[in-house]
Amino acid sequence: MIRLGAGPLDRIVAVGAHCDDIAIGAGGTLLTMCTARPGLRVDALVLSGGGGEREQEELAALAAFCPGAELGVTVLKLPDGRMPVHWDEAKAAVEELRARTEPDLVLAPRTDDAHQDHRGLARLIPTAFRDHLVLGYEIVKWDGDLGRPNAYQPLTPETAEEKVRLLQEHYPSQRHRPWYDREAFLGLARIRGIECHARYAEAFAVTKLALKLGD
Repeated sequence: MIRLGAGPLDRIVAVGAHCDDIAIGAGGTLLTMCTARPGLRVDALVLSGGGGEREQEELAALAAFCPGAELGVTVLKLPDGRMPVHWDEAKAAVEELRARTEPDLVLAPRTDDAHQDHRGLARLIPTAFRDHLVLGYEIVKWDGDLGRPNAYQPLTPETAEEKVRLLQEHYPSQRHRPWYDREAFLGLARIRGIECHARYAEAFAVTKLALKLGD
């Protein structure tokens, strides 16, 4: 297996359609990066959930998932499940984020995610972040849309367990969901770990990758 590093990571952008998307899809990766590189700048944008309990959950959760980071979080109030008809607002928010940051890495939903909000946001990202490495994270759901990822971030057992603990601690509004449990999160992480010769991992889809093998 070839491992290509992305070089120094100083600025990260993480985007989600809903509060908890970023933490579910890339929480272990954020923990790994922020722990290894104190002072990392993380700019997060979430399209829905603003102004209520969900926003407060998200602010506390992302602070916990990004220890030691310089963190900025914006949570908007677009209605859940209606992102396609709020395309202009979503695009404006993504473009505003792009105007104030030059990230080394973008964490976003997958372009083939079955949820229309996730998929719509994913398709917006390359219109603003044209020359950036974008990792499309996955979210387990009843749609059965998990595919064959092509990028992996191994997680230590301690990081995988911490991710699950933080998800349970910081999103009490989601605990009633039948898929929102330790078995689901660790089970997927274990499968992705097998695929990259690790105990646990988070997996991502990369649609375009520019190499600098001669540098």
